Amino acid sequence: MPRRRNRALTVLIRVLALGTAALVLLVAGIGTLAWNVTTVDTVGEVDFDTELAIPPLAESTVEDGRRVFELTAQEGSTQIDSERVSTWGFNGDYLGPTLRAERGEEVEVRFTNSLPEATTVHWHGMHLPPKMDGGPHQMVPAGEEWTPTWTIDQPAATLWYHPHPHGETMDHVSRGLAGMFILDDPAERALGLPSEYGVDDLPVIVTDPSARRGEVDTNAERGGGVLVNGTEGPYAEVTDELVRLRLLNGSAMRVYNFQLDDGSPLVQIAGDGGLLPEPHETSSVRLSPGERAEVLVRMEPGETRTLRSVAPELGQNFLSERFSGGSDRFDVLQLRAADRLDAAPVVPAELRPDAAEHAGDEADVTRTREFHLAGRSINGAQMRMDHADEVVTLGNTEVWEVRNTGGEPHTFHVHDVQFHVLSVDGREPGPELSGLKDTIFLEDGKEYRLLMTFTDYADPTMPYMYHCHLLRHEDQGMMGQFVVVEEGQDPAVGGHAH
Repeated sequence: MPRRRNRALTVLIRVLALGTAALVLLVAGIGTLAWNVTTVDTVGEVDFDTELAIPPLAESTVEDGRRVFELTAQEGSTQIDSERVSTWGFNGDYLGPTLRAERGEEVEVRFTNSLPEATTVHWHGMHLPPKMDGGPHQMVPAGEEWTPTWTIDQPAATLWYHPHPHGETMDHVSRGLAGMFILDDPAERALGLPSEYGVDDLPVIVTDPSARRGEVDTNAERGGGVLVNGTEGPYAEVTDELVRLRLLNGSAMRVYNFQLDDGSPLVQIAGDGGLLPEPHETSSVRLSPGERAEVLVRMEPGETRTLRSVAPELGQNFLSERFSGGSDRFDVLQLRAADRLDAAPVVPAELRPDAAEHAGDEADVTRTREFHLAGRSINGAQMRMDHADEVVTLGNTEVWEVRNTGGEPHTFHVHDVQFHVLSVDGREPGPELSGLKDTIFLEDGKEYRLLMTFTDYADPTMPYMYHCHLLRHEDQGMMGQFVVVEEGQDPAVGGHAH
């Protein structure tokens, strides 16, 4: 009897061992499959058989000294993943025209929402009154219009516009609602940089939508390929020795790390808020969603170069890196030089030495605030439309200390102001951060000290936003509000007293 029991026990143990081994193998197999499936690599696979589409410059009129643009959000269709899918765009099927204005001009945008649902238009990177900002408080119902007006009062820069409906920003941007807004000023014009739009000065809006059942898959956080200005497999004919690329990461969640396929340098001349103090020669430029950079590429007659995105350093643990696109690679845009190229002037050694002064002087700082991003909250709180998380006094210069403590990628975008990065984890930031910024990628655990001054536009009734610009995170509540008030004034938005 004891022998039978022992024999039965032995059989049971073997069965359990085999089951456990099978389970381990199954889990390992699923893990290996997921690990491999999460990587996207299109390097060497893109045909580059379609000429790069250049978004048209938006037509405008001048009425009573004010430059007037007209924008309509509308439904359309676009080629994505080799199939025709339903998309949204401004004044067209996908993306929108490039708005362009001069510093000092008053502008007016007559916006019509022809979509089947409400949306907004946010002027990302623009210094303007909160009621004109186009955030979630300025919703435009289907079939209705909105006409914001403001004066351009900031240096030349590559900005952009996109929707900002609370909880649905990723959906609307992924469908194609975005476009560039270029600001000009005499100081930049005097430098002689490439400036012929669409010829030696190219907008490069990089997005990664995925198609699903004839529509954009708005649930896909990262697509399996990229579009440039809505073009699949784009090439650009280059007729000048020096070409300027205005890079905009218009994707919802993906971080890019741009470089040239032959290892030749990119010369970065500008960031989010305009020109750097001086040109910065680099092998690559990392851009998270919402960030911009302007780079120069010098070409030789008859040569071909490919702009790529290689695996970006996300500053996360290896699992988070892998499952956040940190191993992905893309062929983005092919540059084809003509057999004869027009000569280009020498790039100035100085661009805008006083670039950071726009953000204020650290000696004038009146307050330091801390922001910790983790999960889907900032400082432990989620977005509340009727609540002012921070109250700022008009004219004050502040330092915002921002830290990602969540163990996954996050970014930080502030509406209305451009900031100067004082330090990254106690160290002087690299030259790519020497100019003005409005969006910054946050590596895990590092502290970013941001200097900013709140000039103009006190309004106790209407807040601005700050948030993670990974749009899924923003939609899930990773956003706060701040109100700018006059000295001694209390906000009329819920929250703590000033």
